[in-house]
Order: sequence, then structure tokens, then C-alpha cells
Amino acid sequence: MKRRIIFHVDMNSFYASVEMAYQPDLKGKPVAIAGDPEKRKGIVVTSNYEARAYGVKTTMPLWQAYEKCPQLIALKPNFPRYREASKQIFSVLESVTPYVQPISIDEGYMDVTDYDGELTAPQLAEWIQEKLTSELDLPCSIGIGPNKFLAKMASDMKKPLGITVLRKREIQDKLWPMPIEEMYGVGNKTAEKLKQMDIATIGDLAHKNVLTIKNLLGMNGERLHMRANGIDKREVDPEAVHDFKSIGNSQTLPYDTTEVTDIHPLIKQLSSRVAERMKVKQVVAENIQIMIRYHDHKTITRSRALRDYVDSEADIERLALDLFHAHWTEEPLRLIGVTMQHLTHKEEIGKQLDLFTYEQEAEKEPLYKAIEQIEDKYGKETFVKLNHQEETPISTSFQKDFLSERKKK
Repeated sequence: MKRRIIFHVDMNSFYASVEMAYQPDLKGKPVAIAGDPEKRKGIVVTSNYEARAYGVKTTMPLWQAYEKCPQLIALKPNFPRYREASKQIFSVLESVTPYVQPISIDEGYMDVTDYDGELTAPQLAEWIQEKLTSELDLPCSIGIGPNKFLAKMASDMKKPLGITVLRKREIQDKLWPMPIEEMYGVGNKTAEKLKQMDIATIGDLAHKNVLTIKNLLGMNGERLHMRANGIDKREVDPEAVHDFKSIGNSQTLPYDTTEVTDIHPLIKQLSSRVAERMKVKQVVAENIQIMIRYHDHKTITRSRALRDYVDSEADIERLALDLFHAHWTEEPLRLIGVTMQHLTHKEEIGKQLDLFTYEQEAEKEPLYKAIEQIEDKYGKETFVKLNHQEETPISTSFQKDFLSERKKK
């Protein structure tokens, strides 16, 4: 078998770079994309490296960004422009290999293991980088590794316009000395927990007993431990679904009714359909919505945020029934809908357990073993509860819509 060669292509300050490509006179000047520059309100969505040199950062209030950089040029986001630029970027990547997996509007993985051209992997990365720069005037950094995790870590090591190779034999020198909070998949809360166990670097995590890490972080701990040791079996899947806005089903009743003997079975049926679709897409939800249409066509939708990630039919049915009865006026019904929202792909989720929940989770170990067998077969990883205080990368509905549109192509 060939050794896998994975690229992680990450566009540099993408929104700002698109604006500079569109308006070349902006080059060399500090530029930020923000919510409402005219009113000097909102937050910074992204900034170029000239602005970052003044301390302008993503999510910073715009007024604060102006304080740090009075000459800052703030622009309102132009999403149609970014969408078109992204399509052109992925068109270039897909001209090299069909194995391209977008993970957001401005980054994606490529599996070039079967590339049969004359270029070496670093030369091919340089060709991609040069083509994106010369044709689209958009800079990127590319990480090269034997798996997704190492490729991702490599792409972050040199920006902008970096090309970095991270081989498994090099992780001791290049990866392990890095602070634990710089590891992909480790947020601030997880880093704090690890540091309490004297795990300050990625190397410390790699050398720690895996059972100790699993006791602290659950199944996500085992995954992080494997990645710290350079192990990541995820495939580059062009068909993967990363972020769907929602998955739902609705059905019109054969007649207007107020009978719970008619309503409850329908909600159960709708919940089953939604759960099956979520299983196929390998996603979990943290929000549920119920739609109620009355006999006079008046329609209401009500939603509820969930404390835990959910994907099982039983949980969806229970939550849907609770939400339905909380808002049904007991007038005759014509239609009912159940929708799960705020969906996340299972492989993007980490599980974090404190000492109080670990004992309960241990009782579910047979279930987890079954899940692991399924994941081994389909190349997916686990899903479960996420600490909502954990910091995660900002994601916009625009990015989710973009990925959904790519899926429909």
C-alpha cells in the first residue's frame, strides 16, 4: 500500500485577501472585515497580516480595533464575492485530485496519494499555491502529512504563504514541544484540565497513560492521545457532510384532529425519519424545532436549545413531544413538523467528562464499543456531549450554506 499523502489547504485571511484582490490599492494597508464599519460597530470577522501586526484580532470589537490601529480600513463583508472566490479555489484543487474535502469556505483537505504526475508532494503544493496566487491573487498555506491531523497542524506552522511537511517520524522534534493549547481539537477548557495533570505540551499528552486521559476527557481523550502520537485514520471524503443547517420532516394529517392517539404516533414517525437521516449524515443536533399548523392554516414554529448533543430516535421523540405539548393550544391540527437544528458532524465533536459523570458513562461502555465498531467500519468518530464553554472556531451560516450547496452539486 502507498503511504498516504494528505494536504491541508488553508487560505490566509481569506475575506480580507479577497477584498485586496478585488481592490489592489488596499495591499500593504491594514484591512479588516467587520459588521458595520459605517457605524463603527460590530466585531472583526477577519483582518490581514498588516492589521494583525497592530494587534487587531478576530472577534475584537471594531471600536477597539480602531484604537489599536487608527488607520485601519474596515470593510463590510461581501458574501457573494467570497462565495465565488471559494468556488474558484476548490475548482483549482479538484483539478489536481477528485479527493477534495471542503471543511469551510476557505479550507479543505486533499488526498494526493494517487497523484501520478512528475511533481513531488512539496512541488505539487508549490504549484497549487502559485496557481491560486497568480490566477486568483489569493494566498494560502499548505500543510503536508500522512494524515489529516498532521497536515492540519503543518499548515498552521507557517503563515502566510507557507508550505510545511510534517512526517510522523518528525513529530518528536516538531510537534511534541508545542504548547498543548496549540493542538488542533484542544480548546481552552480542555487545555486547562490537561494542565492540571501537568500536561503542558503535546508531547506530555503523547506520553501520558491513555486510560488516565480517557478518564479525564472520555472517548475524546483517547482520540486526542492518538493524534498526539501522530495517529489519525480519518479519510478525505469528498461526500462528507460537515455542517447542515437542519434536518427535518413534516406531514399533513389526513384530517384535522385534536386526538393525541393520532398526534403522538405521527410525532414518533417523524422523529424516526429525522433520526435515520441524521444517522446517514453522521451528524448530531443541539437544537430542536417543532412546527404546528392549525386547521385555519395558522402556523407556528417553536425551538429549544439542548444541553447535550442528540441524535437518537428516543431522545428526539421525547423532546419533540415535550415541545409540542408546551405550545399546542389544543385546537385542531392540520400538520406537524419535527426539525433538528444546529447540526455538527460527529467527527468534529469532542467528549468531555468530569469526575461526576464518568461513573455514569462507564455503564455505557458496551454501547460505546458498538459505536466504535461502526466507526471503524465507516471511518467516523464518536459523538456525545460537549462542554458548551469550550471555545470553537467561529462558523457562519454563510459557510454552512456554502457547504450544503456543494453537497447538492
